Amino acid sequence: MFVLDKHGQPLQPTRPAMARKLLKAGRAVVHRHTPFVIRLKDREAASCRVPGAEAGIDPGSKHTGIALFRNDAGVRTGLFALQLDHRGGRIRDRLAARAAYRRRRRSANLRYRAPRFLNRAKPKGWLAPSLRHRVDTTISWVARLTRWAPLRALHVERAAFDIASLGAGRPLEGVEYQRGTLHGFEVREYLLAKWRRRCAYCDAMDVPLNIDHIHPRSRGGSDRIANLAVACVPCNVAKNARPVEEFLAARPKALARVLAQAKAPLRDAAAVNATRWALWRALAATGLPVQAASGGRTKWNRSRTEAPKSHTLDALHVGRLDYVLGWPGDVLVATATGRGVYSRTRPDRFGFPRCRLPRIKQVRGYQTGDLVRATIPAGKHAGSWTGRVAVRTSGSHDVQLGTGGRVQTSWKNLRLLQRGDGYAYHRQGETDVPLRPF
Repeated sequence: MFVLDKHGQPLQPTRPAMARKLLKAGRAVVHRHTPFVIRLKDREAASCRVPGAEAGIDPGSKHTGIALFRNDAGVRTGLFALQLDHRGGRIRDRLAARAAYRRRRRSANLRYRAPRFLNRAKPKGWLAPSLRHRVDTTISWVARLTRWAPLRALHVERAAFDIASLGAGRPLEGVEYQRGTLHGFEVREYLLAKWRRRCAYCDAMDVPLNIDHIHPRSRGGSDRIANLAVACVPCNVAKNARPVEEFLAARPKALARVLAQAKAPLRDAAAVNATRWALWRALAATGLPVQAASGGRTKWNRSRTEAPKSHTLDALHVGRLDYVLGWPGDVLVATATGRGVYSRTRPDRFGFPRCRLPRIKQVRGYQTGDLVRATIPAGKHAGSWTGRVAVRTSGSHDVQLGTGGRVQTSWKNLRLLQRGDGYAYHRQGETDVPLRPF
C-alpha cells in the first residue's frame, strides 16, 4: 500500500494491515482506490525515516512488468507488483483497417479527399503509434509511482534481439566475453516464449524442455531460430535424428502446427528492438538513476533464486542482485483501454457510417471507464458490486465486473470511487513460488 504525508509527499510503502489500522483509527484517508493510496493526516515527510525504494522494469511487446522493491545492499524485498497490458496490437489493427477503407474508396472511385502533399517526412526518432504507445504507457506508470513512492533508482531490462542473426542462424551473442555464465540464456528464453513453454510435439508443459532441431543437423539442418524448437525429453529421444515430417507422419495436425509456429514472424522481437532505446531515453529524462541489464542476466538471476517465470518477477530480478527475500502474493494488472474515441459514428464492414454516437460523454455525473460501486437493493443482481461503468443516455448504466460479468442498474445506485484514467484493473495471484510471499 502506498502512503503519502499530509502534504502529498510519498512515504515508505506499508502493509495492508497497517493501512487498515491507520484508516480505522482516523489517522489517514483514502487518497486513491486503485492502486490503493492513503494519505496521513498527522505526519510530514521531514519527520519520517524514508529508506526509499527502487523499481525494476521488464519491457515487452504485449506486457510490461514493473516491480517496486526495497534494496538493502543487493538483497531485494518486493513491495508492489504491476503487470501493464499494452494495446499496441489493437492500435495496429485499427490503423490497418483505416488504411484498407481508404484504399477501397480510392479503387472504387468513390468520394475521397485527395492528399494535399506527398512529401511528409518523419522526424528523427519517430515511432509508429502502436510502438509509441508502449513507451508512453510505461513512462506514465513510472511517473505515477514517483508520485506515490520514494523512488531512488530504476532498473530496466534493455533486451536486444538480433533479427538478422535470428533469421540467418548466427549466434545471438557475438562477443567472446559473453560466453560465460550467461551464454545461451538469451536464445533459450526466446524459444521458451515462442513455444509458450510447452513441448512443440506433444504440447506438454511443466516438464524439462530441451532445444531440438526441427530439421536435424545431421541431414543439413541449420542453427537458425526458425529451425529450433523446445521438446520434452521423451519426444526429443523418440525423434532422434529423424525429420519432423517423418516423426509426425501419423499426426498431420500436429505437423502443420509445428511448421506454422516455426515460421512465425519475429514481430514481438522487432517491437522490443524498436522501442528499447526510446524507452531508455525517456527513463533517463525522468532524472532518476537508470541502470540497464540484459535479458540473460534476468534469467540467470531467476535461476539462482529458483523463481518461476512471470512479467513481475522478471522485473524484480532485473540487474545486479545477491538475493531476493520475498515478493507480494498478488499482482495488479492494468490493461490499457484508452479514454474513448473522437469519432461520432461507427463504420460497417465497407467503411460507411452505420450509427451516431452522443457528443456528451458524461451522463448523470458518470463517464464510461469510471470505477464505481453499485449497491442494488433488490432484484436479480441484489448486492454490492464494484467495477467499471459503461454509461447510457437513459441513465441505466452497465457495471463491468472484474470477473468478466456485468450488472445493469440505475445511476442512483452508483457511488463514484475513482475517475477513469484509461486503464481497467483487476488482481491476480502471483505464480506459485518456493519462497514465502507476503
